[in-house]
Amino acid sequence: MLAAVAAASMWFYVMDILRARQIAEAEAKQIPRGNLSDLYPRWLGARELLVHRRNPYSREVTLEIQEGYYGRRLDAARPNDPKDQQGFAYPVYVAFLLAPLVGIPFPALLVIFYWSLVLLTGASVWLWLRTLRWRLPLVGLTACMVLTLGSFPAVQGIKLQQLSLLVAALLAGSSACVASGFLFCGGVLLALATIKPQLAWPLVGWLLLWAIGDWRGRRKLVFGFGLTMILLLGGAEIVLPGWWRMFAEAIGQYRHYTQSQSVLEVMLNQIFGSAASGGTGRLGGQILAAIAVIACVPLLWKLRVRAADASGFSCATALTLALAVLVVPMYAPYNQVLLLPAILLLVRERAAFLSRSRGRRLACRLGALVLGWQWVASLGLTMTYWLVSRDLAFRGWEWPFFATFALPVWVFALIFFYVNDECRRVQERHV
Repeated sequence: MLAAVAAASMWFYVMDILRARQIAEAEAKQIPRGNLSDLYPRWLGARELLVHRRNPYSREVTLEIQEGYYGRRLDAARPNDPKDQQGFAYPVYVAFLLAPLVGIPFPALLVIFYWSLVLLTGASVWLWLRTLRWRLPLVGLTACMVLTLGSFPAVQGIKLQQLSLLVAALLAGSSACVASGFLFCGGVLLALATIKPQLAWPLVGWLLLWAIGDWRGRRKLVFGFGLTMILLLGGAEIVLPGWWRMFAEAIGQYRHYTQSQSVLEVMLNQIFGSAASGGTGRLGGQILAAIAVIACVPLLWKLRVRAADASGFSCATALTLALAVLVVPMYAPYNQVLLLPAILLLVRERAAFLSRSRGRRLACRLGALVLGWQWVASLGLTMTYWLVSRDLAFRGWEWPFFATFALPVWVFALIFFYVNDECRRVQERHV
């Protein structure tokens, strides 16, 4: 019941407070608003490539995308127009996954994909629980699914039709297959998830390292991944020769006009303000990201020999995805759905934290506060909207965002210390 109330308040906040505020701002500043579906640029690009044999990375297709996404083409002379050109900044083989959808009228596809993301996101909870080998009663499983679907990252991703939720479900499916012994299938799903390389490749690196740890017993994972990647890359080269150069150029343009930054970079910019805008925040974020990666490598190396049904494997998987959210050079709350395995693991092992030092107990409780703040704030705004003043609720639209930057950092820190303890326990048992 509490999970349902929290989820309902989040959906109300996004649809009736945040969205209303965005519409009002767009009208005041003449900011264009079309379908605003992140699926649309990929769908239109795939349709033009597969049906009309047009280059989805071309300027002409980008302008057609803008007409649907924003409602009109962007005008550089208008200072309030968005900077994101909405180009086709994906590997061209994403068209193969979208091929069954290109013949569906987009208004109908919006409804289909919306509910598909709801089902996939809910199913990913069950898949991650299988990876963690955590059997929850029906009430607990239902509460986890409801809270996940009612979290701000999931609500934002579903509302925006973001392919990040599809990638998150593919990664969950891949991990669950590996944990259940279906290595070839796990490799296939892992390869499909590379349609968003920045999110998938950290887990790809970990799973390939894990496979090398016992090549004879785990080589099917590499075979499934390698064969699928060969088919994807080969097929992409057939339908659009030289696509990888166009993709690299599209990524460069995307980073230029969006000024894409990692969670750490954005957080430092928020902390130091204008002092960080000259490059301090970016450099500091990159240094912290490098430190986080270097700190994780020895732990993953130690856990590479652990079996898929052992706790070390699921710990390393959760740590890798938490690291990915922290360091990938693209901050977006919907990417935080990849924190789900780490959060589930920390909830399951909360007794281990609470039995440690006072600092660990405090860190665990603060982590719970950071995670729960989004629902506290959305519930407070919902009650304010209905019981006090709509205008006051609109003025407080930023409240649920206050912990957005802290959550990936806090989850990573907690899961890092837990995995470090796990490595120590493994070493002590061997001694």
